Amino acid sequence: MSLTVRAGEVLCLLGDNGAGKSTLIKTLSGVHAPTSGTFLVDGQPAHFHGPRDALAAGIATVFQDLAMIPLMSVTRNFFMGREPVQGVFPFRWVDFKACRRITHDQMNKIGIDVRDPDQAVGTLSGGERQCVAIARAVYFGARVLILDEPTSALGVAQTSMVLKYIDQVRNRGLAVVFITHNVRHAFAVGDSFTVLNRGKTLGSYRKSEIDMDRLQSLMAGGREMQKLSDELGGMV
Repeated sequence: MSLTVRAGEVLCLLGDNGAGKSTLIKTLSGVHAPTSGTFLVDGQPAHFHGPRDALAAGIATVFQDLAMIPLMSVTRNFFMGREPVQGVFPFRWVDFKACRRITHDQMNKIGIDVRDPDQAVGTLSGGERQCVAIARAVYFGARVLILDEPTSALGVAQTSMVLKYIDQVRNRGLAVVFITHNVRHAFAVGDSFTVLNRGKTLGSYRKSEIDMDRLQSLMAGGREMQKLSDELGGMV
């Protein structure tokens, strides 16, 4: 498998369950160490010993569960573990006023009016929570943003909101890896596309080189290969 993630572009990784998307995400985000191959960041070999190393390199991952606590406020979720503090040890305190202002401003920038940053994040829609998670990663310095199925459980309006924000993030110069099994969602924002099947690449294409029907056919081909392999006891 060979992938290139470029600044200011959206790379869509497509594949059904079992294609290897989750394992790849965890490898890129430092959860798993690669057993072979070369992983380059800015052209230099990178060796991550954990997610903190990936974050330090500017690689942020928004997983499907969003790593949010529904009963906590939007502000607390936005700054979780990275709250700005004032004072000198041992007399230090969290600057909640600044946290609320920054949260409100960052959400306004993406068109979401959070009138009360202290409201529970669980009161937001699914699309709004996705945007909070993405905005949080961008605010804290992500250069590569990995999105794990961000539109999988959303309605049409919420999906449109998330795709619009992905486009905004791309236009700000970030590299985006968009993992999905929905060809239409991928084609709406993608600059390049890679189809995975059981940890292998079935094809990588620029948007000018492929259309949605061909992408769908590749996905269907991967499903047929997997079905045949299962029937033959993994011999394919």
